[in-house]
This record gives sequence, structure tokens and C-alpha cells, in this order.
Amino acid sequence: MTTQASDVQLPLDVKGIMEILPHRYPFLLVDRIVELERGKTITGIKNVTMNEPFFQGHFPGEPVMPGVLILEAMAQVGSILACLSDPEMIGRLAFFAGVDKARFRRIVRPGDRLVLKLEMIKQKGRIIKMAGQAFVDEQLATEAELMASFA
Repeated sequence: MTTQASDVQLPLDVKGIMEILPHRYPFLLVDRIVELERGKTITGIKNVTMNEPFFQGHFPGEPVMPGVLILEAMAQVGSILACLSDPEMIGRLAFFAGVDKARFRRIVRPGDRLVLKLEMIKQKGRIIKMAGQAFVDEQLATEAELMASFA
């Protein structure tokens, strides 16, 4: 079954997300989409658990979610926004094209719930640029501008 942009009902669960994104375990880093304004904004959720495979080595005895994976989670939510805003993007792979103004403001640990908010800055053809923020308990954890190219 292929998701059509017009068919999406919120909240979008992980099953619906997997119909849009090609990512799978252990690299699917978004669990739910809770808000969407096509072409403008999206809010997704990532529940961080101790079962994440990266916690084995980052860091033993002091588990911390790697910042690059927070950025990846933001990018995945942004890709969903792009796909649900422009049906021609569904089924295309999105590749990072750039990261600007990245700031890591709070450590993310097991048990945290990341609220990922992305806003479309501009889209030109298959290139998109978005501003993203990740929050834990309403505190800003990470922010960045992300660019992606859809193959």
C-alpha cells in the first residue's frame, strides 16, 4: 500500500511513517507525526528508549543520544513534510545537502521524548531547506537549518 499525501490522517503512527520513509530499524528515528500544515510546518515525536542500539557505545554507563542522530530524526520529520506537501517526493530518497547553524543545547537521554518541529524555509525543485528544533520537556535540545536533495 502506498500512502497518498491527501489520505494522511493525524496522528500518523509508525506504520504510516514507514509507508512514506524508506528507513527501517535501527535507523527509523521518528515514531509519530502529530501536527502538519502542508508546505509549512510539521511536528513529530521520537521516544528515546534504552533499547536504542547506539547506547551500547555512546556512552557505556552514561547513555547520551548522539547529536547527529537528533539531526537525522529532524531530517526524517522534514522529509515527511516534503513528501506530504508535494506528492512527487513520495518514494524518492532524500539525501542531506547541508546543515547550518546547528546547536546542541541539552543532553538527550533514555526516557526522553523528543518533540521535533520543522518549518519549511524554501523549496526549489528537489532541494528543500528547513529550520528545525528538537525539544525535551519543552526545553530546546537541538536546533539547526537542514538542506536535503531528493533523488
